[in-house]
Amino acid sequence: MNLPNKLSLLRIILIPVTLIFMLPISVYGFVPQGWNAFIADHGMLIAAAVFIIASITDCLDGKIARKYNLITNLGKFLDSLADKVLVIAVFIAFVALGRVSAWLLTIIILREFMVTGIRMMAATEGNVMAAKMIGKVKTVTQMIALIYLLFEPTILKIFKMDHVYPLETSPVTVVGDVLVIICVAMTVISGIDYLVKNINYLKEK
Repeated sequence: MNLPNKLSLLRIILIPVTLIFMLPISVYGFVPQGWNAFIADHGMLIAAAVFIIASITDCLDGKIARKYNLITNLGKFLDSLADKVLVIAVFIAFVALGRVSAWLLTIIILREFMVTGIRMMAATEGNVMAAKMIGKVKTVTQMIALIYLLFEPTILKIFKMDHVYPLETSPVTVVGDVLVIICVAMTVISGIDYLVKNINYLKEK
């Protein structure tokens, strides 16, 4: 397995690591109070650091693959899979924490199912569709929104805005809401673009 593919796998491995530091543990009555207190105080910062490392691997694997001619069908598949699973998993965590609307996450997931379905149809004929530029832009906006949300509790504490404004109307929270809306809009736009550009392929099927 070449280096770009290993970086994509690393991105997938870092997903549960990110979630461990985002979500308090509560499993059938088992609640580690000390760990959950640590997560409440410092978890989001650690999760942000892990998520940023995962995001950096997304930039590196493609550049390395193109520079050293290491582009493979496996690499195209792993890169796309890692992006989708990373973003959706962290969004699910924010839904569980009550920070992101489940409706917005549903839009993102539906788009990914649609694109994945088209790719699976193409794969049956030996065609592996790599991510397009607009898809990469979509991923970047999603990662920017998620990185901001991961740092949001710390920003609120630093500027003590959690004591000045109600959480829903705090300028820090509003910025996070805007970034999420932008990334969802790009998700919809890229999905429509993908569908339009592959409509002839679907008609043939």
